[in-house]
Amino acid sequence: MDENTPLINTGPTRTSNSRLFLAVFSAVLGNFNFGFSMVYPSPVIPQLRVIDNPRLRMDTQQVAWFGSIFSLGAVSGGLGAMLLNDRMGRKLSIMASAVPCSVGYLVMGAAQEVWMLHLGRFLTGIAAGMTAASIPVYVSEISHPAVRGVLGSTPQMTGVCGSLVLYALGLVLPWRWLAVAGEVPTVLMVLLLCFMPDSPRYLIAQGKEDHAHRALAWLRGPGADIASEFNRIKQSIAAQSRVSWAELGKPFYYKPILISVVMRFLQQMTGITPILVYLEPIFHLTRVSLEPRYDATLVGAVRLLSVIIAASLMDKAGRKALLFTSGFLMFLSTLTMGVYSHTTPCPSNTSTPQPELPSPMTTPFDPTTLIPLISTMFIIFGYAMGWGPITWLLMSEVLPLSARGVASGLCVGVSWVTAFVLSQLFMHVVEAWGLFAPFLFFCVVCVINIIFTAVCVPETRGRSLEEIENYFRTGRTFTISET
Repeated sequence: MDENTPLINTGPTRTSNSRLFLAVFSAVLGNFNFGFSMVYPSPVIPQLRVIDNPRLRMDTQQVAWFGSIFSLGAVSGGLGAMLLNDRMGRKLSIMASAVPCSVGYLVMGAAQEVWMLHLGRFLTGIAAGMTAASIPVYVSEISHPAVRGVLGSTPQMTGVCGSLVLYALGLVLPWRWLAVAGEVPTVLMVLLLCFMPDSPRYLIAQGKEDHAHRALAWLRGPGADIASEFNRIKQSIAAQSRVSWAELGKPFYYKPILISVVMRFLQQMTGITPILVYLEPIFHLTRVSLEPRYDATLVGAVRLLSVIIAASLMDKAGRKALLFTSGFLMFLSTLTMGVYSHTTPCPSNTSTPQPELPSPMTTPFDPTTLIPLISTMFIIFGYAMGWGPITWLLMSEVLPLSARGVASGLCVGVSWVTAFVLSQLFMHVVEAWGLFAPFLFFCVVCVINIIFTAVCVPETRGRSLEEIENYFRTGRTFTISET
């Protein structure tokens, strides 16, 4: 060593985010498929209601199952992820979701009976549940605090992109080719993840410190000083042990778990899943002036715009401010939609869109028919501004590491059981009481969400995972002691 070379490098070190962004992109392709598969029924139901093949033609009950059975699959996938996250690791859990996803799309693309369509939806739902439980945790654990807010919103953002692509492709592709198109991001996700590292936190928890050090060094880029971050992660993990049922009674465990579970429950109770799944049928019921398939695409574009805005504000405005804004916008828009539906006559058969309805382009334009389109846009805009991405982000931030795999699977299970019930009942409730009934119910839920945010949700903006864990451990402060 040259005598002029300092023993301690006091120059600044710079963290490069390019590799981190690549790893996040590789993982959230699973969420792209999540969004694509979730709203698959929206353009497909109108086609299957009038298809010439009687073995594929759906009645009201079959439509309800086609829309809702995806959520049952997501419950199964979420419960499976409870085991896979801690035994296989976050990355391999995400990669494993490609198996049911690919098989599900293949079955739907080759379907000759209605039961094959239902089976395909169930399998893609399993994949969605696995990714919903694994990807937010993986993204959070490989990110550093400066970008965790933005990157934490990418699962929601890519899910929205997947839905928008589905709506857009639904304008030009028949339903079988839509299923084929879903295979593309699945294959790309697996190929890219083969070259990405697993979560350093998971590797340290498994006793693989050398692997974890290499993974963290790769993620932060050449020349980055990772010693301090590596030691903080080790300190956090060393302070934890495998959680027992008795320990779940401690505030450190039950408070963040309850917050996460209730937020995922309330997120679904806003009605977002049935609204997205039955988007085109809903527009048929309101007789909006534009064609329902174009309305759905417009709503998808608005949803993407709102998620981008939320990502830019996540670490500036804070989580709670966005949750308040989101809840208030959804309250106003669901109330407007409910009042409009109650005061405006709907078609007599409300179960599905009917092909013999007069085209909006052949009837005089009525500006009031744009109210449901604008209201739905604001519902989606409000949801994507806060209650969509932030529930995913907070789940990955506040759950303690020793219970994170199991708790994230529990959150996903609760979320999708709720989504299944709502999706199964939605069309039946509309047929029995009208479209106003579910939207007024969703309006009440939005008020509850605002109250819950004010009372129970902590502000985690700019806090490291170790500081957030200390907050629940002490109940007083976000700071941690350096040892």
